[in-house]
Amino acid sequence: MLEYILFVVGLIILVKGADFLVDGSSVLAKKLGVPTLIIGLTVVAFGTSMPELVVNVFAALEGSTGIAFGNIIGSNISNILLVLGITALIYPISVHRSTIWKELPFAVLAVVVLFIVSNDFIIDGLNVFSLTRVDGFIMLIFFAVFLLYIFSSIKRNKKIWKDKKIEIKQRNNIVIALMIIGGIAGLFLGGKWVVDGAIYIANQFGLSEFLISATIIAVGTSLPELVVSVRAAMKKDIDLAVGNIIGSNIFNILWILGITSVIAPVAIPSFVNIDILVLLFATLLLFLFMFVGDKHKLGKKEGIIFLLLYVTYIVFLVMRG
Repeated sequence: MLEYILFVVGLIILVKGADFLVDGSSVLAKKLGVPTLIIGLTVVAFGTSMPELVVNVFAALEGSTGIAFGNIIGSNISNILLVLGITALIYPISVHRSTIWKELPFAVLAVVVLFIVSNDFIIDGLNVFSLTRVDGFIMLIFFAVFLLYIFSSIKRNKKIWKDKKIEIKQRNNIVIALMIIGGIAGLFLGGKWVVDGAIYIANQFGLSEFLISATIIAVGTSLPELVVSVRAAMKKDIDLAVGNIIGSNIFNILWILGITSVIAPVAIPSFVNIDILVLLFATLLLFLFMFVGDKHKLGKKEGIIFLLLYVTYIVFLVMRG
């Protein structure tokens, strides 16, 4: 029973730890004179991906590669099918033109890159089923290109980007220090307990670590994106709802899996190609929906389709074990 409790508590602490770290770091950066926009693109963007990163690093170091892969692929699939599905049911989502023609294609490219580097054995004829450090560096190079695109986009559209500000509350130095230290401690403990708990649960029930991470852990670490997107939809800040998801998915693949495989080569589960193709299908479907029905919009119909597909995928995962 203790392992189950630690797993649930670890998931909560993991998410809250990221919140504290982001909030504390944002206030500190603001006090140091860093522009709000830069804080949003660096501290907040990277900080909200910390739960996935910490889980992956612990999983890679402990040799639990099913967790490392399942966490990223499961999170990305739930981001599109679950988070956007629920968000579209609340309020129709209009998508900015640049998101459709630039960020979305880059998200598709990220999945394609992942598929290619995950299948070195097909391309090279080698009997190697892993993401090597070289593969990790390749993904990080693509991630650097994405960051260059973001910053060049800021220069071209200064007025649009200036409107995308985040609220930063004033805090005293002691509170800032406690938030940052507490956030780091929460990420460390939460990540450790989540990985250990997932391994224990998988062994107890004879399930794959991939299944546990692609469902429970993935949904848990996607909760911040769900909350942000739902709030954005309720405030009718609909471009933010989709932008968060696309950005998060690109970060998850190119940055987190890139960093993880550079730290320790990640063995690839033999069945993972199916899940990568599901992710590719979901991403392409999101792109396709921009041109059918109400163009550049996700409505309730699309939201229902996404949710039905997500339920189907979860059923498939459970049946596969």
